[in-house]
Amino acid sequence: MNILVLCTGNSARSILLESILRVESGGEITAFSAGSHPVGQVNPAALKLLARKNHPTVGLRSKSWDEFALNGAPTMDLVITVCGNAEAEICPIWPGAPRRAHWGVDDPAAVVGSQDQIDAAFEAAYAELRSKALAFLALEK
Repeated sequence: MNILVLCTGNSARSILLESILRVESGGEITAFSAGSHPVGQVNPAALKLLARKNHPTVGLRSKSWDEFALNGAPTMDLVITVCGNAEAEICPIWPGAPRRAHWGVDDPAAVVGSQDQIDAAFEAAYAELRSKALAFLALEK
């Protein structure tokens, strides 16, 4: 099963969920992530958290969803959007026939504060995304 995780910047939430789906599915899912307006780099706090959770981080990068619209791109079975605050964010919509889901999660990359506050926001986003992913994976069995 191919899953594309979308958000606007592709620097935090979508990267976290891409990694969570890869790890928690035990290879049953090929997960990708992208953004409608990618910032061009993965948030360092996301990489730090994933490394702390023993998730591979090699190859994770902020990229445009345009890559997945090209000829030869993998066909997606499911597209999940993870934008949290619909009033403050423009959440991308993927055209076509794949199943779609929306798992709104607040953007930890938007948190301004101490390093402890930022780390706590990333932990909370990770926990929420992992919980949703585990529930989804249980349904898929």
